[in-house]
Amino acid sequence: MAERSTASRRRTTAARRPTIVSRTQASIGGAARSATGTKASSSGTKTPAAPGGGPAVVRWLRGVPTAAALGVLVAVLCVIGLVMVGSASPVVSLITYRSPWTIFFRQVIWMAVGIGALLVFARIDYRAWRRWSVPLVLGTLGLLVAVLVPGLGVTAGGSSRWIGFGLLRLQPSELMKLAMVLFAADIVVKRTDKSAPAKQVIAPVMGVLIVSAALIIKQPDMGTAMVLSCIAFGILFMSGVTLAPLSKVLAAFTVVAVIFAFSDSYRRDRVLSFVNPGAHQSGSGYQVWQSLIGLGSGHLFGLGLGGGREKWGTLPNAHTDFIFSVVGEELGLIGAVVILGLFFALAWYGFRAAGRAPDRFGSLLAVGVTVWITSQAVINIGAVIGVLPVTGIPLPFISFGGSSLVITLASVGILLNIAMQERSGPRARPQRRRTVRA
Repeated sequence: MAERSTASRRRTTAARRPTIVSRTQASIGGAARSATGTKASSSGTKTPAAPGGGPAVVRWLRGVPTAAALGVLVAVLCVIGLVMVGSASPVVSLITYRSPWTIFFRQVIWMAVGIGALLVFARIDYRAWRRWSVPLVLGTLGLLVAVLVPGLGVTAGGSSRWIGFGLLRLQPSELMKLAMVLFAADIVVKRTDKSAPAKQVIAPVMGVLIVSAALIIKQPDMGTAMVLSCIAFGILFMSGVTLAPLSKVLAAFTVVAVIFAFSDSYRRDRVLSFVNPGAHQSGSGYQVWQSLIGLGSGHLFGLGLGGGREKWGTLPNAHTDFIFSVVGEELGLIGAVVILGLFFALAWYGFRAAGRAPDRFGSLLAVGVTVWITSQAVINIGAVIGVLPVTGIPLPFISFGGSSLVITLASVGILLNIAMQERSGPRARPQRRRTVRA
């Protein structure tokens, strides 16, 4: 009897413990209630909030509809991206295609396709994607295998990452990010609704992550594998899985990543150059060193749009992986801070969409998309400013790219659909469920 009573108390405690997503919903709901001008008194009754109870900008931001805010932020980032690709690409475009505008015009085409995908995906109810989560994962894994097959995969710059021909190329690793978001959100909701143990929730997500990351690293593409890991662990963490088993898996992944990073001379050189780029400025640290020179040359206001010097053959990949360095050089510290602020705002509204989603699948889907975009931005910018190793992934919405831009914009369309169905802030209530058992 004592054992049954103890077990009953544990189940009751677990049932009352909200998930992290629920706590996010509660805090966002409270922010929205304060923004509407009411607050709870000590007796529990609502009284009008004191006028001027917070910064006017903060109150205004809280009052902006989530979907509208996300749309505006992405539109601004896309416009900045077009401008900066046009400024950073003339030299390499002239050398490669004998025209200074070819890369820019290609970016315009991909941007148009991506915006079309965003509009289409925004009109599709996000719940409809649940039935496609497993087929999409399996199909994408098949494409990742095909990329590595000689004659099928397209190799460029020493990496085999694409499949297709001409402009019609697909980068399966980018599609895998969307597949991971859908699969992880779907499997977590299915298993936790059945009160499955934590290992039964973590195992399938980790299985897909291990297989896909191994295939992507084989290309090689360490950066995308890192983003996939952020997506998987972010969704699991925010789903309410107990931290003990998740911490063990994360620790194991960290150990494997460190061993892998030092197991190859090329990757080892990149890590060592990240630690001290100045000591390797003529070798593996050359790109980071030139990036830092460009950033330092911009000072506060920059050299002016088009006035950067590093893009004239000194800084490799100036229009792709290292376009943030061009931003800092031409638009200065102010321009760089604006970019960072836009991504921060995108993360804030993305998590607000997760907190106000109609159901748990929508919450986790919004979390996955938001973690995807923000983690990729952090990894890219961290490499450019020399605080993270160079991984070769683009800056979302800003860098030149086809598959990356289109698939990222399509995922934003899903996020917008979730945001357009959000529950109103004042009436939002946290969704409670039992925390997943260890």
